[in-house]
Amino acid sequence: MKLALRKVRLIAHLLHGMWTVATRFPNASAERRHALNRAWSLKMLRLCGMRVVVHNDAARLDRGALVVANHISWIDIYVINAWRPTPFVSKAEIRQWPLVGWLAQQLDTVFIQREKRSDAKRIMHELADRLSAGELMCVFPEGTTSNGLALLPFHANMFQAAVSAGAPVQPVCIMYEDAAGKQSTAPAYIDDLSLSDSLDMLLRGGPLTAHVYVGAPLAPGADRRELAAQAQQVVAGALSDLQRGQAPTGALAQERETNATASTAVGAADPLIEPVDQSGRSA
Repeated sequence: MKLALRKVRLIAHLLHGMWTVATRFPNASAERRHALNRAWSLKMLRLCGMRVVVHNDAARLDRGALVVANHISWIDIYVINAWRPTPFVSKAEIRQWPLVGWLAQQLDTVFIQREKRSDAKRIMHELADRLSAGELMCVFPEGTTSNGLALLPFHANMFQAAVSAGAPVQPVCIMYEDAAGKQSTAPAYIDDLSLSDSLDMLLRGGPLTAHVYVGAPLAPGADRRELAAQAQQVVAGALSDLQRGQAPTGALAQERETNATASTAVGAADPLIEPVDQSGRSA
């Protein structure tokens, strides 16, 4: 399919997402909103030529946890939402992006102005309140995107929200793989790439597999720096194993209700989220 046509289909899907949020979200339950978000995200990935493999899904928490993940691209958000819809902390600039920014705002994204230290403190308190209320929140503690080949240092600031709320931290590792089974940097949104150029690279780099490893929850403790170091160690270990083509210790993906939702709401002929056995092979 020509690149231009694929872009048109993506824009149509974004517009459909806006229509769904505007007309169906207001009277929908939280569970229904999550189902709609998951189905929409799965189709977004399918249109981008991407499937998802989830490892160790049995460890996932569904309430009151700070999810922390390595950050490669804007597509990371849809990968995580295809796995389990979660509100994000994102840079304020995204709010100005056409279509995407409006959708992010409607999906409870918390926007931060990174250049303002006072804003980081405000966000930390908001996160702590939402975690204490039993909500999930996702942050990218590297503070920026990378090519995904290695981790950048995890900043400890946002971990204070988990410490203050007494909420667990769930480390998550994302890695993209090409059709040949090699790690792909095609999704990387780095350097001076525009959003349009990044999308072109992503579409031309497919088909792709997004691996998501769900780490065991970490107790918040009393030291945000120690907590950040523990989370970074878990993500780094999972990334190393995935790069070697090995599932991290105890890895096991489960389809749960996601495939049923995707098949019904998205109309996919084959599930995009696949179970894997202990060796990391598709079951």
